[in-house]
Amino acid sequence: MNLKELTHKVVKLTETVGQFIANERKHFDSSKIEYKGLNDLVSYVDKTAETKLVEGLTKLLPDAGFIGEEGTNKPSNNGYTWIIDPLDGTTNFIHGVPIFSISIALVTEDDYCIGVVREVNLDECFYAWKNGGAYMNGAPIHVSKQEVLNAGLIATGFPYYDFEKMPQYINILKGMMEGSHGLRRMGSAAVDLAYVACGRFEGFFEYNLNPWDVAGGGIIVKEAGGCVTTFSNKDSYVKDREIIAASPAIHKEMQSIIYKKWNS
Repeated sequence: MNLKELTHKVVKLTETVGQFIANERKHFDSSKIEYKGLNDLVSYVDKTAETKLVEGLTKLLPDAGFIGEEGTNKPSNNGYTWIIDPLDGTTNFIHGVPIFSISIALVTEDDYCIGVVREVNLDECFYAWKNGGAYMNGAPIHVSKQEVLNAGLIATGFPYYDFEKMPQYINILKGMMEGSHGLRRMGSAAVDLAYVACGRFEGFFEYNLNPWDVAGGGIIVKEAGGCVTTFSNKDSYVKDREIIAASPAIHKEMQSIIYKKWNS
């Protein structure tokens, strides 16, 4: 399989679907939103975008499986699985806040192959393939070269339905605010990860995320020279619902702060 060639075909597909999402935002009717759970919003745009992505990706790899946020689940017949979020940042989209994205990953059971994140509003596409490096709109990207957390800008997300560990999370936020240039909450984990990959953020952390939120962006960060783990420094961030992504030196500092406060 030529991963470079396949990646560029996926990038092209996200361009088409991204145009659909951008056009729908221009006249979106907020009365059409649905609730999947507490503060967990979805619209026909998410569902239609997922359908378009699944159709396009199936043409590229007919036997691959799917894990999709909006319900597309299909077992793999060839060892490859697409993990897709058709509209990461739905709440932003619904409210007209211009940060939302498409996120796609191609993985096997024990390895990664391709990651693509397209931020729709700026039309910036971040992508990577195994051992091929990371790129944004054709230009190579790399994680920040900052060596210390107190010179860095950090991104995070806030829990919106499971508040059980709020005290621990507040302690982490305090530690990060005291130890960095500041915190940002963009509302799209895929964009946060893409921005870590290109050095706009020095690091990102969050919990209670799903595989489709982090799979694509995590691959891009790795290929951009970054580290991506759970709070306890394991590689299982896709399934364990917690993530730290950063340049290597800053990842070490972040992981030390987060692990201690998360388990306090």
